[in-house]
Amino acid sequence: MRSPTLSVGPDDTGCEDRVSDVVATVITGARRRAVRDGDTRIDTAHLLHGLLESDPDVRDAFPGGSPQVIRLLGYLAQRAIGYGLRWSGSVEGSGVASAAGSGMAGWSPAAAAALDTAVRRAASRGVYRADGLDLLAAFVRDRECRAMEVLRRAGVAVAPLVTALEGEIGQ
Repeated sequence: MRSPTLSVGPDDTGCEDRVSDVVATVITGARRRAVRDGDTRIDTAHLLHGLLESDPDVRDAFPGGSPQVIRLLGYLAQRAIGYGLRWSGSVEGSGVASAAGSGMAGWSPAAAAALDTAVRRAASRGVYRADGLDLLAAFVRDRECRAMEVLRRAGVAVAPLVTALEGEIGQ
């Protein structure tokens, strides 16, 4: 039996068998986005961007509906040309990431911790592969990660999102 903790190499090998096809697509997109943006690591904002583009269940989780998701996607698209520049050269960390650490090359500690939390959450539900809502719930659990900062700065109603996911976060 495999350990629930992810052990991955520089190209994330090892996590593909623990995530849904949608999340695997999100990871591929996040990797491309990080390279395009000149970032050395995938962070939670890269993953959030991919989730919003790829997963209708994640989009449906936002209490503000389509207008809120569209605004958020617009904000995320500006990362390379504006707000994300202040993150350039820095590694995303957070309280949850500090506790979990990161053994994933090419990932910020917070992104690695979020993926690990998502896989553990899926396992607690009796599911082998983490889906997009598992990853979103992991971001919501770590209120200090960049994904949550992006949500707040884009004007997303975070409290209703937390409430919508609350029953699932503790899993």
